[in-house]
Amino acid sequence: MKINKKQKAEKTGNEIEKDEINKVESDSSKLHAQKFVPDTSAIINGNVTDLVREGKLKGELVIPEFVISELENQANRGKDIGFEGLEELKTIRQLAEEKGIKMSTTGRKPTIEEIQLAKSGRIDSLIRDIARNIKATLVTADMVQARVAEAEGINIIYFKKAEIERLSLEDYFTQDTMSVHLKENCTPKAKRGRPGAFKLVEIDGEKLTGDMLEDMAHEIFEKSRTSGGLLEIDLRGATVIQLGKYRIAISRPPFSEKMEITAVRPIVKVDLEKYKLSEKLLARLDERAEGIIIAGPPGHGKSTLAQALAEFYMKKGMIVKTMEHPRDLQVPPEITQYGPLNNDMANTADILLLVRPDFTIYDEVRGTKDFKIFADMRLAGVGMLGVVHATQAIDTLHRFIGRIELGLIPQVIDTIIYVRDGQIRQVYTLSLNVRTPTGMTEADLARPIIEIFDFESGKMLYEAYTYGEQTVVIPIKDRAEISGMNKLAEERLYEILKKHIRNPQVELISANRAILRVEEKDIPYVIGKEGKNIAELERITGISLSVEPIIETLKEEVKAEVFEAGGYLSIVVPQEYVGSKVDIYKGDEFLFSATIGKKAQMKIKKKSDLGERVLKAAALENLRVLVG
Repeated sequence: MKINKKQKAEKTGNEIEKDEINKVESDSSKLHAQKFVPDTSAIINGNVTDLVREGKLKGELVIPEFVISELENQANRGKDIGFEGLEELKTIRQLAEEKGIKMSTTGRKPTIEEIQLAKSGRIDSLIRDIARNIKATLVTADMVQARVAEAEGINIIYFKKAEIERLSLEDYFTQDTMSVHLKENCTPKAKRGRPGAFKLVEIDGEKLTGDMLEDMAHEIFEKSRTSGGLLEIDLRGATVIQLGKYRIAISRPPFSEKMEITAVRPIVKVDLEKYKLSEKLLARLDERAEGIIIAGPPGHGKSTLAQALAEFYMKKGMIVKTMEHPRDLQVPPEITQYGPLNNDMANTADILLLVRPDFTIYDEVRGTKDFKIFADMRLAGVGMLGVVHATQAIDTLHRFIGRIELGLIPQVIDTIIYVRDGQIRQVYTLSLNVRTPTGMTEADLARPIIEIFDFESGKMLYEAYTYGEQTVVIPIKDRAEISGMNKLAEERLYEILKKHIRNPQVELISANRAILRVEEKDIPYVIGKEGKNIAELERITGISLSVEPIIETLKEEVKAEVFEAGGYLSIVVPQEYVGSKVDIYKGDEFLFSATIGKKAQMKIKKKSDLGERVLKAAALENLRVLVG
């Protein structure tokens, strides 16, 4: 798709404002004046180029050094308007030579202080001084510059900016298009569908050239200037503009290897009712939730839900504000959208605390500073809703850990809503408790624990607490699963130890801790030099280990019989030993310890490693049961 650069054909018919600013008419007495001095705006917008090309400007064209230096400064900072202006100067010089127009430069280069004060009009003032001193006509597209020049008695030609009604970029969008991706030397592509259910399609087979993308970028800048667009980011090689419902990102070398334009827009605006929330969740959002995080992968509907909640709280009579960079949430006009003040969201937060909103939408919480600002505002008593990228719901908690104190997290976040494919998939709630972590038994291990619950079922799913120097998030497993893991850990430890020492005993007292009992002479080997061996065992098994000596006691060997029943082996002893603790050996090899149940027997799964060893010992008639 090729567009006419800057839509010049449309501008020439209405380029000179006739009803305002000095009543300038397009007659020969004004346009054929002896000297013309253009400012930066007239160069960038192509107004001077149009005058020279159409033969409306004759005489001498004087370019102030201030204009050249300002464009050079902007280009060095990676700003597009700087490059555009320098390109226009090159074109003007070529056209001037062709049409016999004298072109010269005048003045001096601006000082560093003058460049720094350019935004406040210092460079414009110096350009007016040149036009006045050489009795030239000032050419400008800046309304403020024109009004000041008129007040100072300087002849002017003022070009009113022509509005661009429709962007060429919009031709790529259809009703179901979420985003358009345009890259130099590639065919245009678009994501079409809905959040979580979209596909990437090629729009047509024509590859885009760098010139085509430059034309589109210029058109976007012009539309932004005349239609109240928001320049959110303007860095070397990267520009982000919020233009109506479109968020447009433009990248150039050296930031990207080729020029690229990406335009994103929301395709749906959903009311909260359409999410079909349970009455329980709706009541929590209405009454209790004040530290909400909406989490999910990119493009799955997080911002759509945030917009719905913003309207929900606004309709409840709350003052709602947003903190965005860029400001692309589609919210009602009653909701004020704030960007980073002086490029810092911390300054925005300071202002918001003075404005006193009831609820603030923070879109998006990305870096460490964002997380701290979110926490500070929540702890100051402001209702907060943050949008966070996360692959799973629990990853939201991981992103806060290390950025704010662990014990403060439940005070900052009370509700996590996980969105995927445009639907609410999980809702977690958080609370803080002081107790022993699940699976640990010793009271001196008690510590502050963040408990993470499934909101609908009330079931605890995770625990987060400090363990040594680390903060861990542990999933809560069913007892049967813990028991199975214990058995595997026990068998693993036994297999490792029995290769090096005689009759090791392993007793798992919790899911995270075990006691190793070995003969006293083997303790140094198990521990190892500077604890090297025991540390390696802990690394392999993932549990904390302590080592104790086997206390030799006089034990009585009792008669026992082994029976097979279904998938189990039963070791049966005389009834008089019910309630006694026994040790089971295969010859001199310790197998395990147990307490005799009411039926005077112990059951072991036949297909387990321990069951196979007991069966083998019984077959060899060297199974021994000792009571001590």
